[in-house]
Amino acid sequence: MRAKANFKLVAILLCFAVVVCGISAALCISAVRFAYPVKYDDLVAKYSAEYDVPHNLLMAVIRTESSFDPNAVSSAGAVGLTQITPETFSWLQTKTGEKLNETALQDEDTAIKYGALFLGILLDEFENTETAVAAYHAGRGRVNSWLKDKSISPDGKTLKEIPVPETAHYVRKVMRAVNIYEKINSKP
Repeated sequence: MRAKANFKLVAILLCFAVVVCGISAALCISAVRFAYPVKYDDLVAKYSAEYDVPHNLLMAVIRTESSFDPNAVSSAGAVGLTQITPETFSWLQTKTGEKLNETALQDEDTAIKYGALFLGILLDEFENTETAVAAYHAGRGRVNSWLKDKSISPDGKTLKEIPVPETAHYVRKVMRAVNIYEKINSKP
């Protein structure tokens, strides 16, 4: 009789533990989805396909750059969801043939289009995601100079070490976001 009572108690405790774990997992998933929202997904899908940029990379750059705020403006003058500077925007427009005012970067469609275009160009140029992300943050010229320095890039293609702490942090943050978006967007 006592063994039966102990068995029932163990069964009840196991059920309780399973319920608590399920609730904890659901709260954890909700917290991650709150911290890593999926916004503008149709535009991200459209332009990531058009410019051959991984969907989760574009989403991660938008989250890291602006936290999905289309009106974001940095201290360096970068504008919009993808935080493109007016100078870079002008240069990118030489690739599209458009002649838009820099205020167009506050439009979600325009910002995502030009962010994807820029990332696509950088991915083609550098052939390495982390190097391309570093160039998105620090600039193509600076990254090209790092690639010529054997102490920073022994192979001339990847960055063993990023010499600017802010850029190194940015690359880590974007790549962490890519990994999280891959998990969020994977189908169980």
